[in-house]
Amino acid sequence: MNLTKLIGDDIMSRLKYIMELKDYYGIDLKRINHALKVLSFADRIVDGENITDEKIKKIVYITAILHDIGIKKAEEKYGSSSGRYQEIEGPAIAREIMRKNNEDEGIIERVCYIIGGHHTASKNDGLDFQIIWESDLLVNIEEDELYKDREKVSNIVEKNFKTKTGKNIAGDLFLS
Repeated sequence: MNLTKLIGDDIMSRLKYIMELKDYYGIDLKRINHALKVLSFADRIVDGENITDEKIKKIVYITAILHDIGIKKAEEKYGSSSGRYQEIEGPAIAREIMRKNNEDEGIIERVCYIIGGHHTASKNDGLDFQIIWESDLLVNIEEDELYKDREKVSNIVEKNFKTKTGKNIAGDLFLS
């Protein structure tokens, strides 16, 4: 039986990139789990916003999985996991992974653009980027325990969240 037929191209493609992430990070479960949580929130936002464009959906899920792929090299090269260094190092690594998996060049370029700016608000230029922005913030609010300061979370949501679904998720998790 053909597994792709059984579970679909979309799921197989996601699994492929998750395995690439696992191979790259090895036993760094913190980084792998972070990416999977971002993917989960991104999926919820895509569904909640009724996004049907398959290209946007693919860009979102690949970016969600690979968005922090530059951390490892940033730590090795700069001794820091700062977002600025992730943005410098991440796109080349992501590009290599996507090319190895025969991804469309248009998708590769868009994913690399988002990865290369995912810590810089002024680079946020579209719905796909916004979904990654919100999904990563949702995970960071939890992981960095920012939820302990309700006012801070409220300000983050007000300043950064544009999708109705993202706002609702943040409200349900951290502000209700």
